[in-house]
Amino acid sequence: MKIAYLDCASGISGDMTLGALVDAGVALQTIQQGVDSLGLPSCRLVASEVKKNGFRATKVDVEYEPEHAHRHLHHITAMIDDSILSVAQKDLARRIFTRLGEAEAKVHGTTLRKVHFHEVGAVDSIADIVGSAIGLAELGVDRIVSSPIPTGSGYIMIAHGRVSVPAPATAELLVGVPLSDCRVEAELTTPTGAAIVATVADDFGPLPAMTIESIGYGAGTRDLDEQANLVRLLVGELDDSQEADQVWVLQTNLDDVSAELVGHCTALLAEAGALDVYTTAIQMKKNRPGVLLSILCTADAISRLEHIVFRETTTLGIRRWAASRHKLERRPCHVQTTWGEVAGKLALLADGRQSFSPEFEACRAIATQHKVPLRDVYDAARRAFCEAG
Repeated sequence: MKIAYLDCASGISGDMTLGALVDAGVALQTIQQGVDSLGLPSCRLVASEVKKNGFRATKVDVEYEPEHAHRHLHHITAMIDDSILSVAQKDLARRIFTRLGEAEAKVHGTTLRKVHFHEVGAVDSIADIVGSAIGLAELGVDRIVSSPIPTGSGYIMIAHGRVSVPAPATAELLVGVPLSDCRVEAELTTPTGAAIVATVADDFGPLPAMTIESIGYGAGTRDLDEQANLVRLLVGELDDSQEADQVWVLQTNLDDVSAELVGHCTALLAEAGALDVYTTAIQMKKNRPGVLLSILCTADAISRLEHIVFRETTTLGIRRWAASRHKLERRPCHVQTTWGEVAGKLALLADGRQSFSPEFEACRAIATQHKVPLRDVYDAARRAFCEAG
């Protein structure tokens, strides 16, 4: 599987994305031809090699004649529809702009059709987004993963006045996206960059197991004292022997909560979407026996699961971190036994062998209905799978 990884240590913007794509091998001429077909006034993409804190990178600037147009989403999508872009490129560009429009509409309290794009409706921002859509489609990757996103800090001036970083639209676009801690006093992630990464990234987390084929460095305009202002794009082949994704680990120590309350809390966490919940006996300060409560979940479940833990226990804090997870490919599987059909999961091992695990609830239902030992149902289901194979 071909994969691209966006390493956004200094945030992400439209020009940084374009620069990384060109640096990774996407032809600038191909992007220029697509942008030319939008009908923008004298819009020219210029790539140059620059250095950011001693690191080489490609900077792509958009040169165009000044204009004073404020475009709506339907104006921009019409330009995309009438262009020479491929179906995949048009679809990606429209999805990025639509996501951006939805964020702008929400923060300004208006509708998607009425929202003005202001800065992102300007020629350079349109070229950045459409150019990035062209470049990402040209990469031909099957999956895109991104690092957690730093937004920067401090204040910036926009068309609506002085706002804190991240700007309102940027923050809205990054809802559900893991953010990384960053004390740099600058806008590291722009609305354009946030719209791109929030739309194209299939997952967020550390660099997955992959064989790197090419690396592109895209430079931003600003020079930072603390670090190199660039985004790194790594393109290569994913290790297909195992599927990979990212989960979050939430943990807290409990030494003054009864077993009944802990059990109730774990049940609520499972019902609320935790991937796994378990407890570990630990020894805490002053020789008190305690419980380590551990939760595995996806990024979008963190808030509601932490809310349950704070509400149902006496904890004052919850530790959390992202973890890379490798997992076997799994699919549903049903087998026939003497007592009826049993549902289970079929895991595909790296060497091609298969492993079948009967579902507990399915086996328990049969054991209860036919008044037979649960272990006999398990054994019969596994035997049925082996005989069928």
